[in-house]
Amino acid sequence: MNMTLMYMFMIMLITTSLTLFILLISKKMITDKQKASPFECGFNPMSNKRLPFSIHFFLIAVLFLIFDIEIIIILPMIFSLKYVMLKLWMLSSYTVIITLLVGLYNEWFQGMLKWTN
Repeated sequence: MNMTLMYMFMIMLITTSLTLFILLISKKMITDKQKASPFECGFNPMSNKRLPFSIHFFLIAVLFLIFDIEIIIILPMIFSLKYVMLKLWMLSSYTVIITLLVGLYNEWFQGMLKWTN
């Protein structure tokens, strides 16, 4: 018991001394206002908070997420072809693909896929 306490004390002493040593020799002695501020999502936190955000960029990001999830849904369907009846598999596959194509055509005709206004 006595040796265990001695080892724990030695470990705490070593870690505390190393931490203090690292703090003393570190190069970051002066805290800069810009370096101390959080950098979030590419926006400058020191500027105006009500900057206009491009809704077109947001819609393209949502479109990317939708088609990313499409891949997650379609890949297991390919592997499950052996274990499910062919008619049920074709029905579910066509339903997913037609739903995604209708959404894509809707976005296309609304002009969301154009980069210029």
